[in-house]
Amino acid sequence: MNSNHEDFDDETIRKAEESVESFLKNNYKDIRTVDFKKGDYSAPMGGMVISGIVNNNKEATFSIDIDYQSNFRVGAISEGNEFPEIKEECKEKTCDY
Repeated sequence: MNSNHEDFDDETIRKAEESVESFLKNNYKDIRTVDFKKGDYSAPMGGMVISGIVNNNKEATFSIDIDYQSNFRVGAISEGNEFPEIKEECKEKTCDY
């Protein structure tokens, strides 16, 4: 099954992007800007994935699994080569976002 952007309404996408931006800015050092990749938001195994770059750096990519069905919490994140470091106080326990 190949899902696409149409599977998620604009409000769901907006809430997911707000949650991701808050998570990134509260848990990682020196995040100034967050730019989201538009298009396919579906995860291969089901669910929602939000992807993009930070600080206008094409090597500072991220892909985040989002729990869109209840509270828009981050489930997992994969980071590109030049992604900023996690804040010291957020290493052992995710900081609030």
